[in-house]
Amino acid sequence: MPTRRAFLGHVFLAAGAGAGAVGAATRNVEAAARINVDLAAHPGTAEDLEGDEAFWAEAGRAFTVDRSIVNLNNGGVSPAIGAAQASMKRHLDFSHQCPAHNMWNVLEPRREDVRKGLASQWGVAAGEIAITRNASESLQICQFGMDLRKGDEVLTTTQDYPRMIHTYQQRSRREGIRLTQIGIPVPAEDDAEIVRRFERAITDRTRVILMCHMVNLTGQILPVRAVVAMARRRGIPVIVDGAHALAHFDFSLGDLECDYYGTSLHKWLFAPHGTGLLYVRREKIGDLWPLMAAPESNGDDIRKFEQIGTHPAANTLAIAESLDFHRALGPRRKEARLIFLRDYWARRLSEHPRTRLHTSLQPGRACGIANVAVDGIAPGAIADRLWREHRILVAGIGHPECPGVRVSPSVYTTRQELDRFCDAMMKIIGRS
Repeated sequence: MPTRRAFLGHVFLAAGAGAGAVGAATRNVEAAARINVDLAAHPGTAEDLEGDEAFWAEAGRAFTVDRSIVNLNNGGVSPAIGAAQASMKRHLDFSHQCPAHNMWNVLEPRREDVRKGLASQWGVAAGEIAITRNASESLQICQFGMDLRKGDEVLTTTQDYPRMIHTYQQRSRREGIRLTQIGIPVPAEDDAEIVRRFERAITDRTRVILMCHMVNLTGQILPVRAVVAMARRRGIPVIVDGAHALAHFDFSLGDLECDYYGTSLHKWLFAPHGTGLLYVRREKIGDLWPLMAAPESNGDDIRKFEQIGTHPAANTLAIAESLDFHRALGPRRKEARLIFLRDYWARRLSEHPRTRLHTSLQPGRACGIANVAVDGIAPGAIADRLWREHRILVAGIGHPECPGVRVSPSVYTTRQELDRFCDAMMKIIGRS
């Protein structure tokens, strides 16, 4: 039986720890604010700063990454910035003090500020943005939410994300719809040819097109606006998979003119894991069914797609810190740096006669992601050796149209880390 003195000692220790946590949280917020102010105020264009290691070292201070690892798989999922992590933890702590009140009555209404911030950043109305848990959820809302009948056709590519292809394959097994897939050149350097391939595959039963903004396998950027314009003339809506595009390179959702766009925010916005975004053109909201049931009165309200039952507000609210950081970096400066890093390693490796790039380095064709193959070595074997022997993380791509390793550095990646990667690749090639 603990004594009263021991019990009170634990209480005071807990209180002290709580005060310490509050103080640490305050310091984290202040440090993040200083980083953002310094980055935003730093003079120089995107071209001036793309190779400025001091500027990007300052940006790297926003992250809590393990520098013993060279993480070149940021395309899979990115670390959230430290400020977003701290914000999420702070909101979780507050939620658990009195969940039914703090989470639902205090925190949840603040979701609207995040919605407005995202809409403003990407050039659409707040009433067209739903905050989801990831790109898969966003896209499946569209894929399952459209009324399709037996014999109706869906058109997509052989390089779209497997989960999205599986979604339509399941509808095919269950409802009898038909899935048509077209191939895309690797690398693709002719927008008109891509549009022609989509157009040639359309039939009188085609009801919807699914396409990537950026192909996850290679980092290839596809001509979304041109495909949307072609499809709209035929009365066919386009669902755009933007999982790797949003906050990666600079564009406006409004400029794409698509009807549906789904993406993750835990990739290139550096938001907490389990955050995503769905854009639905206002006039399309009413005809799209949500994944989980919503009241009929919500028919034209974008929020019907957020009806998922009890969920934490913390992840969503912490998106605000990530958005602040994105703005402080500057979207164009961020894009230029990611291209600079890609070219830094890709040009060096492409000089070796046994390597070939599955990603175009032409302006506008890709950004920070690229795929490189080595003749005679399986992608999985390369990825395995990079990790086991060098603590370098990449994604092995086994797709038959573009087998290689996918390399995706981030704004916190240094040139020294890319040198380490290139040196490791040369060793692997030399031993095989």
